[in-house]
Amino acid sequence: MTARSAARYTDIIYEKRQGAAWITINRPETYNSLVANTILEMTGAVTDAAEDPEIGVIVITGAGEKSFSSGGNLNALNQRTSLDSRNHMRRLAHLGVALRTCGKPTIAAVNGYAVGGGHELHVMCDLTIAAEHAKFGQTGPKMGGMPVWGASQLLHRMVGEKKAREIMFMCRLYTAKEALEMGLVNLVVPMAELYPTVEQWCREILEKSPQCLRVLKLALNQESDANFWGSFFSGGELYAMHTGSPEFAEGTSARIAKRKPDFAQFRTRAPAPAKS
Repeated sequence: MTARSAARYTDIIYEKRQGAAWITINRPETYNSLVANTILEMTGAVTDAAEDPEIGVIVITGAGEKSFSSGGNLNALNQRTSLDSRNHMRRLAHLGVALRTCGKPTIAAVNGYAVGGGHELHVMCDLTIAAEHAKFGQTGPKMGGMPVWGASQLLHRMVGEKKAREIMFMCRLYTAKEALEMGLVNLVVPMAELYPTVEQWCREILEKSPQCLRVLKLALNQESDANFWGSFFSGGELYAMHTGSPEFAEGTSARIAKRKPDFAQFRTRAPAPAKS
């Protein structure tokens, strides 16, 4: 199949070449953050690839060599209302459904930072190949947020309960080598070899029976999907209710100001009522 590209997108580059659909988040000026339009375009591209009989594998990556995706855009997060958050989580749900039900293997080609929602995006993919300089981690509690789009549902299945809780509670960054050792990624290669390696994996996948791959993906997802969506939608609703709270505002404002957030203020004892 010859290479084809779709020109109607603004936040992503969408190409089809040699049986693989490539979706590149094209917002390098914000570390390939995921805003509303980006998510809508990615959902449309994944859906298109799922419905194209010539496509056998879907690749997701980011533009440049700094970031796969940083997740939510910080300035947009800081201004978000509860309603905004609820709508954002609904868009993420649609993208998650598209990825989980496309019936084709998905590969995350991690070319830099995969943090926050960007980390959850790679977790949502079936396979992950990372460049040596890539960094992985969740940032939610450090910023007054919570990783309920994939991390809290799927991460423990990959790295174990204790490690998953460490990743989500501690908000540390992990190197590609550390990610490989904990089972978070499949392979680590030099940046110059990242895309050639992904192309080779695509060729190997395309040699396999598409119906068998579809059934295997369904079977592998079935057990986790039984609990995934209930957890996501309840978590998403609670996250929406949390958005705009004093803790949320403190986390996002501190990040923008490049200072350490003061969450200790929310652990103080309430003053005793005055005696009459």
